[in-house]
Parts: sequence; C-alpha cells; structure tokens
Amino acid sequence: MYDDKTVERFIELRAQGWSYARLMAELHVTKPTLIAWSRKHQFQIQNLKAIELEALNEKWLAPTTERVNALGAQLRQVEAELAQRDVSQLTTPQLHTLARSLRGQIAQATGGTGFSVPVNEIPSGEYYEQIMDWKS
Repeated sequence: MYDDKTVERFIELRAQGWSYARLMAELHVTKPTLIAWSRKHQFQIQNLKAIELEALNEKWLAPTTERVNALGAQLRQVEAELAQRDVSQLTTPQLHTLARSLRGQIAQATGGTGFSVPVNEIPSGEYYEQIMDWKS
C-alpha cells in the first residue's frame, strides 16, 4: 500500500499533465495502480487542472472586460479613421474588414450574457404556449 502523500503527489502531478511513464519513474508506482488512482480521483484531478488552467489564464490573458474595452477603443479609432477616409482610397476595404472583425470579437465576448425570468413570473398563457412548442 502507498501512503496518502504519494497519492496526493500523484493527483497534483497528473493534474499538471504528467504521463503515466513519468509518474511511474517519479513515484515508483506501477502503471495499473496509477490508472486505478486516476479513475478513483478523476474529479479531483480535473478540478485541480481547471484551477491551474484558470490561474494561467488569469496570469497571461486579460479579463473579458479589459479585452472588450480594448477592442472597443480600437473600434472607435478605426471608425474615426473610416469617417475621414474617401471611399476611393486603397486601404478603406482593409479598415472595413478590421471594423467588422472588431465588432465580431466584441459580440463574441459579450454575446453569452442574457437575462432569464423565473418560471413563476412568466404569464400562464405564454408559459403554456412555450410548453406546447416543445411538444411539437
């Protein structure tokens, strides 16, 4: 049998993406045991991996609000430049493309947010029609 510290170390290293071969050499544990531990502690490994990835994401990528604000500032600059440009200038299509791209990025970054209404606040007539739609 292995002590709790070995199992905890396995969980930490597996969450960091270590292979079974590397874990076998580091912990001196057989591959079947590592596979069994992996199954037994899969949720703990996944949660620890998610926490570590979130920390990396936070360290290297700007939060959504900062990204949206930066994209919005770029969009304002592009649109201000577009307002000054004559359509006959060569770079205008490029500026239109950039503006479209920035709008798309802003929409993508903010598009998942929506409001919901508790079921008890939906008028009975509307709620019934919605249920009927689901059955058809």
